[in-house]
Amino acid sequence: MLRSPHVLTSSFLIGLVSLIGATSLQVSPAAAQSSFFKRTSTLSTTGGSSAAAVGGTTSVPYGWLDFCHRRPKECKVPALPATNVKLTSQNMQTLKRVNLKANRSIKPVSNYDHWGTMVDHWDYPTDGKGDCKIYALYKRKLLLAAGFPRQALLMTVVRDLNNEGHTILTVKTDKGDLVLDNLVDEVRPWNATGYYFMKRQSQQNPNNWVSINQRGGTAKRLSPS
Repeated sequence: MLRSPHVLTSSFLIGLVSLIGATSLQVSPAAAQSSFFKRTSTLSTTGGSSAAAVGGTTSVPYGWLDFCHRRPKECKVPALPATNVKLTSQNMQTLKRVNLKANRSIKPVSNYDHWGTMVDHWDYPTDGKGDCKIYALYKRKLLLAAGFPRQALLMTVVRDLNNEGHTILTVKTDKGDLVLDNLVDEVRPWNATGYYFMKRQSQQNPNNWVSINQRGGTAKRLSPS
């Protein structure tokens, strides 16, 4: 949940961006073309205000650039059309299962206590510990393994209810944007979080980020389903 100051020289940033742009990763055609998912245009919204409106291209978080530098195969992806998940009962159950699994299996620890640095560090929970970025990346990984298209699984930077930097996973669906959050076990619509949404990955290319700059409604507890 805790965010750290980003310290990065412009030359290093340019080098990392170049490294990302020069790479390419194969994505399973079955996942991209599965009948469980629906292709949408980049300008469409699902359910009106249930999908956050995004702005133009914005800065890429240092943590993602560093993650890609250390794990280049994770970021070698081609540009693909924006795709939303069809929110079937089965897919919703998968989202709930993955959210709970990650929330219960990772021990929360701050970036500094974990890595011994104030520089933001994104990674998978290789030692079973981590902060919000580790939870979100792990959920993304589990959902990719379950066949969800990566165009619908977006790392997202927000400010939480305490106005602190926080990272969550947004899942784009045909019923709106859902949020998987290490602070809440429920899978919630983005506009039921009360968070201030700042930026997230582009659906077409996860190495590009787009601005949001919207308040996600008011924090709400959802009724049992």
